[in-house]
Amino acid sequence: MKLTELINENCTLCAVQATSKKRILELLCEKAAESYTDFNTYSLLESLMAREKMGSTGIGNGIAIPHGRLTDGGKVVVVIATTESPIDFDAIDNRPVDIFIALFVPEENCQQHLSTLQSIAQIFSDKKTCKQVRKCHSSSELFNLLKNNN
Repeated sequence: MKLTELINENCTLCAVQATSKKRILELLCEKAAESYTDFNTYSLLESLMAREKMGSTGIGNGIAIPHGRLTDGGKVVVVIATTESPIDFDAIDNRPVDIFIALFVPEENCQQHLSTLQSIAQIFSDKKTCKQVRKCHSSSELFNLLKNNN
């Protein structure tokens, strides 16, 4: 599934104040929990932390794609956030991260998970798009930029 089909304005956070990897992951999970009835912030955070233990999801160039698989079904939820200041995230290039795209996918939807990750990577591999994302001043501006990005 394409990122543009999954995002909504309620799942974008612009210029949040977070100073640690744990705190940004908590904020992403708090926002995602608003879209679920069966999962709370803690269970979502556990899914992200389980993945982070396998290796950082910081893909370089100031971008991280933390993602977790959810047991017992559910729907795909994406939360996109930028931080006011870049955060040390143990990224592969050792650079701090300021663009976060959190992805929560039901465990049985492995193929959808991979295609969505591919869509995210494609959008954020464009330096122009990343530059525009970093210039956004509001969640609605961030949402509209990404929604109109094909």
